[in-house]
Amino acid sequence: MRPDTQAIHSGRATTGWEHIPMVDFSTTYRTGSLEEATASIDVLATGGEPQGSPVYQRLHNPTVARFEDAMATLEGTSDGVAFASGMAAISALLLAAKMRGNHIVAIRPMYGGTDHLLSSGLLGVEVTWCTPENVAASIRPETSLIVCETPANPTLSLVDIEKVVEQAGSVPVAVDSTFATPVLQNPATHGATIVIHSATKYIGGHGDAMGGVLCCNEEWAQSLRQVRIATGGVLHPMCAYQLHRGLQTLPIRVRAAQESAMVIARRLQDHPGVERVYYPGIPPVQSAESILGKQMKGPGAMIAFDLKANWKGAVVMMESVRLMTPAVSLGSTDSLIQHPAGLTHRVVEASGREEGGIGPGLIRLSIGLEDLEDLWRDLDQALNKTLGLVEFLASDDPVEVTSTQEDELLVIRA
Repeated sequence: MRPDTQAIHSGRATTGWEHIPMVDFSTTYRTGSLEEATASIDVLATGGEPQGSPVYQRLHNPTVARFEDAMATLEGTSDGVAFASGMAAISALLLAAKMRGNHIVAIRPMYGGTDHLLSSGLLGVEVTWCTPENVAASIRPETSLIVCETPANPTLSLVDIEKVVEQAGSVPVAVDSTFATPVLQNPATHGATIVIHSATKYIGGHGDAMGGVLCCNEEWAQSLRQVRIATGGVLHPMCAYQLHRGLQTLPIRVRAAQESAMVIARRLQDHPGVERVYYPGIPPVQSAESILGKQMKGPGAMIAFDLKANWKGAVVMMESVRLMTPAVSLGSTDSLIQHPAGLTHRVVEASGREEGGIGPGLIRLSIGLEDLEDLWRDLDQALNKTLGLVEFLASDDPVEVTSTQEDELLVIRA
């Protein structure tokens, strides 16, 4: 089946007469004979699939398993393992990698939560940050994983997965493909071992269900289930049902939002309040020319841009939008606007933000399904309110530093 058909039908096999698979809310299950239950526990505890009774929801749940099967089908992997959130999935991945080696290579920029977890030392792994070109030089004998995100959060920079995999050699590569979704990109077909999704975003698509999923081979799935069983980061059956349902409209939602995003990105390029637009397919987004069409089927529905009025402009714009919702997250049916340096990437150390190109005037948009012209009117009126600041800050009046905003100087002209 082609991907659009798979999105609707994958993971929907039923055992009865129902058209839609029912939700299994059981927290515990009848165990049958003691011998059968013991055998099932032995398999489940080592990350295997249940042989008989699932025993307990933390060990296995049929509703979650259907969602995992659907995601694996869409990403072209043999297995999928779902978690309570995207960060629960990332945490499990790093813990599973640590069992293989204590060193991880990571490429910036990436989601602020992932960056923070890697840099914090909370999980006891050592991290080397590098560029896509320097992966091979960063690998050590104890390197167990290479992690990247493409398109990257929040600057939409692109990573050529095949080139990273080539440099990685025998070291597995994990790719966060949340922005692209399985509709626009399938990292496993380009050599990635693990595909990461914050299912809270486009997969669910309506901003009302949280989850994360890792699509991978059987060996990694077994390790990830072991971590999930031990740490308890399980996906609730109701969320699994909602995320699975979201897959049915995923291709339509992604393409419709992308169509609007392409127009808005071009208009932002021409707006006098915008310094630079970050959007795949619009220069100077890294490697877009070679990656679009080869690795990605389209540029997506995420946009970022630098304001000429910098931090103060961001403050004004975030307070001026009326249709777009000022909020973190992305991939919902409604459009969201947020300030990465102050919100999603606030936890990233200042040097990491600078290295990733996340400045004080950077704004990130998640384009939804509203009417294109309604969205543009809202953005245009909010951007126009920053123009006075641009003229003010560009004047020749004396400059006096009156306060600081974290690492950036807040400059007020007399």
